[in-house]
Amino acid sequence: MKISYNWLKQFISTDKTPQELSLILTDIGLEVESLDTVQPIAGGLEGLVIGKVLTCVQHPNADRLRVTTVDVGAAEPIQIVCGAPNVAEGQKVVVATVGTTVYPNEGEPFKINKSKIRGEASEGMICAEDEIGLGGSHAGIMVLPEEVLVGTSAKVYFKMEDDFLFEIGLTPNRADAASHLGVARDLAAYLRLPLQMPDISGFKTANESLTVAVKVEDTLACPRYSSVSISGVTVQASPDWLQDKLKVIGIRPINNIVDITNYVLHDLGQPLHAFDAAVVGQQVIVKKVAEGTPFVTLDGVERKLSADDLMICNAEGPITIAGVYGGKNSGVSSETTNVFLESAYFNAVSVRKTAKRHGLKTDASFRYERGTDPDMTVVALKRAALLIQELAGGVISSAVSDLYPEAVQPFDVEVNYQNINKLIGAEIPPAEIREIIVALGIEVKAETAEGLSLAVPAYKVDVTRECDVTEEVLRIYGYNNIAIPGKINASLSNTAKPDKEQTQHVIADLLTANGFLEIWCNSLTKGAYSKNEDEVVRILNPLSSDLNVMRQGLLLPALESVAYNQNRKNADIKFYEFGKTYHLINEKYVERPRLLLVLSGAQAAEQWNQKAVPVSFYNLKAAVDAVIGRLGVSNYQTEEVADAEYAFGLKYFRGDKTLVTFGAATAADKKQTGVDREVYYADFDWAVLLDVVRKNKIINKEIPKFPAVRRDLSMLVDTAVIFDDLKTIAFKTEKKLIKNIQVFDVYVGDKLPEGKKSYALSFTLQDEEQTLTDKQIDAVMQKIMSNLAQTAKAEIRK
Repeated sequence: MKISYNWLKQFISTDKTPQELSLILTDIGLEVESLDTVQPIAGGLEGLVIGKVLTCVQHPNADRLRVTTVDVGAAEPIQIVCGAPNVAEGQKVVVATVGTTVYPNEGEPFKINKSKIRGEASEGMICAEDEIGLGGSHAGIMVLPEEVLVGTSAKVYFKMEDDFLFEIGLTPNRADAASHLGVARDLAAYLRLPLQMPDISGFKTANESLTVAVKVEDTLACPRYSSVSISGVTVQASPDWLQDKLKVIGIRPINNIVDITNYVLHDLGQPLHAFDAAVVGQQVIVKKVAEGTPFVTLDGVERKLSADDLMICNAEGPITIAGVYGGKNSGVSSETTNVFLESAYFNAVSVRKTAKRHGLKTDASFRYERGTDPDMTVVALKRAALLIQELAGGVISSAVSDLYPEAVQPFDVEVNYQNINKLIGAEIPPAEIREIIVALGIEVKAETAEGLSLAVPAYKVDVTRECDVTEEVLRIYGYNNIAIPGKINASLSNTAKPDKEQTQHVIADLLTANGFLEIWCNSLTKGAYSKNEDEVVRILNPLSSDLNVMRQGLLLPALESVAYNQNRKNADIKFYEFGKTYHLINEKYVERPRLLLVLSGAQAAEQWNQKAVPVSFYNLKAAVDAVIGRLGVSNYQTEEVADAEYAFGLKYFRGDKTLVTFGAATAADKKQTGVDREVYYADFDWAVLLDVVRKNKIINKEIPKFPAVRRDLSMLVDTAVIFDDLKTIAFKTEKKLIKNIQVFDVYVGDKLPEGKKSYALSFTLQDEEQTLTDKQIDAVMQKIMSNLAQTAKAEIRK
């Protein structure tokens, strides 16, 4: 949002510099993103002075040139060669002295230097109006009145005051600050200055010859509708001061009527609409029309109206989309002589839905969507009518029509001084709290030693609770005035164990340390990604077809990120994401926290001494085991995934609770997201993991005093047998002495019988109370071999 420094000073009288106000605005919650100097015309007449032509003689070497001496207020007059036909002795003129940069209407700026023109020295330039941007004439130099003082700055004489433009990053909750008045209100509260409102006391109805009957059929969508008529206007260009005001904030002047409505909008924050009264006719009806009604808007586009769109209609039909956009033929044109002026308060939700439905964003809808001031409609209406009367020559030809059947009431809020100080974290005296609240325009209805009963103006749409008032107090008191305590008191509340955030940080640190990058994908995604139609959570007003449902899984949005990176030659992917999935189950909305790991590309970048090795399922399994191990989760079972979500994979589970499933992404999922390489991913049920971690017990054990031994077995097994099956059999055989089992070789090939594969396993055995003997070890290994052969049909190879 753009705010003019000079415009602000119409509301508050302050000697604060723009730079000082910039800091203040940021401190009170209106963050200034940039502060720029704005000049009314290019160059701002810098370096130009008023001079007097002392002598003017014919140039000895040129018929069309004159040699002049000009007094510019310096110690000595300067000589200037001038080609203007109207230059003469005794004139007061505008002079560009040596070193001045001149900004003509056409062409590039140029600097004035000492020079010789046809042999005669020239130390400046006597200016025409088009040469310095003050007009379009080039018939001759500008000749000023005799009373102008020599040496006066042209900038001062022509009242070329620089302005300063604040670019404010307005947050959606600060609808009350979406105007110069709104910003000035906050500054006035902070600086404890009076607010100077525009004078509308001169408003007076001249006659009632142009009275228009107004009817509001939908008072919910339009709680207040104010209007007035002005007749006998002349539509023409606005005066310079009005055009300059609009240009500074980036608004293109159109004509005096439209410019006035734009000016009042940015002045007071109240949108206005000026209709050609000839189009309006005798009656205005505010209502909704039939579904599919065609309507041509101001941009010439025909739109099909919804039955939920609030429209401004005349006797024949709709002429404007209320609060959003005007109709093609209802606006003010050069032929307009009578104006019907609207100033209304529309329901924010109604305007927001209509603007979104038709893809229209205007200055008016921006403000209506966030909430305008219901008490400003008549003030703004009278302000605009007086300006139209002044600048377009019209007369007010109707009484103000103000349909307001049920007034919007202020928000009643009870505040307690102790609660305010507790939330702020500082002791602010009650008198100062009260002073700030009153300075913000909030009415104190009743007061006790403990607190206040307040009536918050309706334009403060986000101040409806005690905590909101506390935020208002803190803004004006100053965030920087709250000392950071040296010691933070611990919370007395019971914190759930384990701490969700802390546990998440631990795993995030682990993954980051192992080369993973965290991604955040949008929770909104396309409906085509939904795997279970019965559980889809749909968005009622989607931004687009690509963002029309809540995600049911983390994978497909993450695969979009994989494709995006791979398409930009960043093919080696190690991603993780903590996120939620969303489901509609038994008419209830359910959120499920998940952790996703994604691997693709190479294990490490190719180097001169090593080739790039593609990632495999086992790289993913190592990452999964690292996460499970870091959380201290043990005693889980493993089985192959029988799930269409994976090309192949494994599942870790406890009882009926799945901890994680992981494996290779399917060809269908990769094709749907544009991925053309192998992708491995793991999907952790984070809620289940946290529940398991909560039940974990930490057991301390001494480091064993006695050595461990290793024995290896090589065996043939059926291809359907997996390592986890063999591991389970071995641990069931000997629970006490076996500490670890690893597979260190797998072979499948034509040298083996059909349907067989070779496994080589290592067994680590250890007794914590004594040194194992060969006899004990052999007995254990014999028992393991026997059970493997019996249960898994393993053939032990000698």
